[in-house]
Amino acid sequence: QVFCLFLGVWGDEFSVLRSPQSVVFRDGGWPLPGERIPDVAALSMGFSVEDDLPWPGLGVGDLFNRPRATVLVTVKGVDKLALPEKGVSYPIENAVPFSLDSVASAIHSLFSEETPVVLQLAPSEERVYMVGKANLVFEDLSVTLRQLRNRLFQDNSILSSLPLNSLSRNNEVDLLFLSELQVLHDIASLLSRHKHLAKDRSPDLYSLELAGLEEIGKRYGEDSQQFKDASQILAESLQKFADEMYNLYNGNAVVEVVAVKAFNSPLTRKTRSILQSTESEKDNPYNLAYEYNYDYAVVFNIILWMMIGLALAVIVVSYNLWNMDPGYDSIIYRMTNQKIRMD
Repeated sequence: QVFCLFLGVWGDEFSVLRSPQSVVFRDGGWPLPGERIPDVAALSMGFSVEDDLPWPGLGVGDLFNRPRATVLVTVKGVDKLALPEKGVSYPIENAVPFSLDSVASAIHSLFSEETPVVLQLAPSEERVYMVGKANLVFEDLSVTLRQLRNRLFQDNSILSSLPLNSLSRNNEVDLLFLSELQVLHDIASLLSRHKHLAKDRSPDLYSLELAGLEEIGKRYGEDSQQFKDASQILAESLQKFADEMYNLYNGNAVVEVVAVKAFNSPLTRKTRSILQSTESEKDNPYNLAYEYNYDYAVVFNIILWMMIGLALAVIVVSYNLWNMDPGYDSIIYRMTNQKIRMD
């Protein structure tokens, strides 16, 4: 199933444009912690998370019919978009940078043999990550700034049909913004050529980060006509993109968008040098017990009752063997005795 979530923050808001009936988002103004956005995506797809999420906005839904895809679009530089009223929106509390790496890892580990579609893309930073069948579906997708610029001036680009209003084709900032809209259009267009991938049992993940609107705000100012026109065009393009992805997955998709004015802190990723010695530092120098895992009770019960069942089986089999009459209970002895008598 596909999830499309549109987020903006107090200013910033988390909005769900499209979602299937199997995923329940309740109406209400409950603030969503920014660092728990990946957990919302994971839980809506049916995956477990390490810490419980005490957020009433996400209901239980149908546990046996989970979405086939999640589409999460992060829009930087604006705290709220004029999105349609048919979606559900929630304010974001403490907007911090996040990534869906944990969700992508869970999909890859659980469905590695089925090679699901996993696409993470940030056009303005030329950052792209594809896993599984995404390499086949999106092999023609423009990902570098040079490719994006050339794509805009092709005959079948969005420039031929999109009303630019106050935006210009000759300004680099405007072209960056328009190229991100072109990426949204191309993703849906390329996926429509491989509709069979939207019908398999493995879930797909799309994570997109758009910064073109933020650059327009820096260039012209947030009170400028260019910024207002760009915000309106982006909202309409996101809604169209959400509808297209939702329909490509036959209504079994959730589309999410995060609109963030500015993150409170930069996104940092933990790295480890390959030259780092494993013997010089101990992971647990104080010999403390390992951190409690919530799967411990489940694993413990499985092992406990399996061992009890095996022990009872051994006792029953041993008792019956001990009290067995070879001449009466065993067909081997009876056949042997008859053969001896005949001889």
